[in-house]
Amino acid sequence: MKLILLYWIILPTLLFANPFSLTKKDLQTIRQSYDNQKTVTRYKRFNQFLKKAKSFEEIKKLTRTNSYINRILPGHDKVVQQQTDHWSTPKEFLIQGKGDCEDYAITKYFTLKHLGVNKKKLYMAIVQVKGSRTKHMVLLYFDTPKSIPLILDNLSWRTIGLDKRKDLSVDVIFNEIDAHLMKNNKMAKKVRINWGKFDKWSDVRNRIYSKKE
Repeated sequence: MKLILLYWIILPTLLFANPFSLTKKDLQTIRQSYDNQKTVTRYKRFNQFLKKAKSFEEIKKLTRTNSYINRILPGHDKVVQQQTDHWSTPKEFLIQGKGDCEDYAITKYFTLKHLGVNKKKLYMAIVQVKGSRTKHMVLLYFDTPKSIPLILDNLSWRTIGLDKRKDLSVDVIFNEIDAHLMKNNKMAKKVRINWGKFDKWSDVRNRIYSKKE
């Protein structure tokens, strides 16, 4: 009974309101999950964070969102999703309670959008971490198009300028509007990303906006 009541505490405040809205299908998924009580608690606390953060100044929205989302446990796609490279929607990430770098970046992007940060200032970034053989994804925040962005990274609790992260080199940045190369830690030439046979960024947006996943 307690679990059912918690579902209905969450549902009225989230349903049809934002990208984190729980549908009946989501509730069924949570109900059938092994750690359903933990999932309900995690989602309820996240909803409380959203309400509180609405009144924050923009820089505080960035720092608190970065630190809050970073509390979620990391997990490889092969283990969590049984797939090689799956980009989770924010709801999938929160329900699963774990994910990898792109899941953190995507969730931070949509969280900050929901908190009123202009999406023109937010860019996902594919980066190379010094000493790593694999690519990494983070979220960048540009106060202006000509400014050095702040970086929101699941590998760091600090929200600092990209120029201070000597361990990172940016390949390309993108959001819902466009994509750019970077030069001297600043936004440079506009480009079109060749996603290959499957555009994961378009797919995850379609699943969020159209399929409500």
